[in-house]
Amino acid sequence: MAEVRETIAVTGIHCMQCVGKIGDALRGVEGLLGGSATLAGDVHVVLDDGRASRAQVVAALAAAGFPPADA
Repeated sequence: MAEVRETIAVTGIHCMQCVGKIGDALRGVEGLLGGSATLAGDVHVVLDDGRASRAQVVAALAAAGFPPADA
């Protein structure tokens, strides 16, 4: 298992409730080893490289209403 650390800038984070919603969205990504979000719009994740990808995380975040800032 190789761990990959990613930071994804997202839009739409306004409060701690938003941070909680991001946590809920990340829990649905299989192969995610850890994650956190900041009010500044950064989502930090640790992925099991063989089981999860950045694209899966971005899709989960976008589905929860937090699309990537660079989209």
